[in-house]
Amino acid sequence: MTGTPRPPYWDEATAALAVADPVLGRLIAQFPNVSLRGRGDAWQTLARSIVGQQISVKAAESVWNRFLLALGGELSSAAVLALQTAQLRECGLSGRKVEYLQDLSRHHIEGRLDMSLWQGWDDETVIKELVAIRGIGRWTAEMFLMFSMLRPNILPLDDIGVINAIARLYNNGERMPPKAMRDLAERWQPWRSVATWYLWRSLEATPIEY
Repeated sequence: MTGTPRPPYWDEATAALAVADPVLGRLIAQFPNVSLRGRGDAWQTLARSIVGQQISVKAAESVWNRFLLALGGELSSAAVLALQTAQLRECGLSGRKVEYLQDLSRHHIEGRLDMSLWQGWDDETVIKELVAIRGIGRWTAEMFLMFSMLRPNILPLDDIGVINAIARLYNNGERMPPKAMRDLAERWQPWRSVATWYLWRSLEATPIEY
């Protein structure tokens, strides 16, 4: 996957997860020499997360690609604001997501997405700051922590891919309640972001219906 270099903790995390969880160990072996790659730009990460809200990984990728095409190859907040709402809707974005992307882009242009200010904050403090932005919920904030800030221990239990991957891999296809998933994920501490990334990869290896 493209992006910034892989997180410095990746080898340590995969070694620990393979010992702690044989299911993840098999996934890690199935996907050698690949890893999460950071997206250093705050606006891009948040925009991509908004696009992916409440839809499958596959659907999100399709909408994102149409979104890039509409922007004419210029992935920027200014390019988003230069488009009409109808043009953004034609990408497959809901009216609400269009509003969120426009508001996020205005925040960016106004200099209100300064990631350097958040580096010393703990995960929950960053999440609290982000969800104060219109259209940024907890899931979107968690994606930001994983992909922009490369935080190692994020567990996005509202993510449909994570929910379905856990069901397939750990519970015979039956979805588990949040507490049960949280209890399961205790074995992944302090590398739950890495575990999450491999759960997503499992959907590529064994596609499931959403």
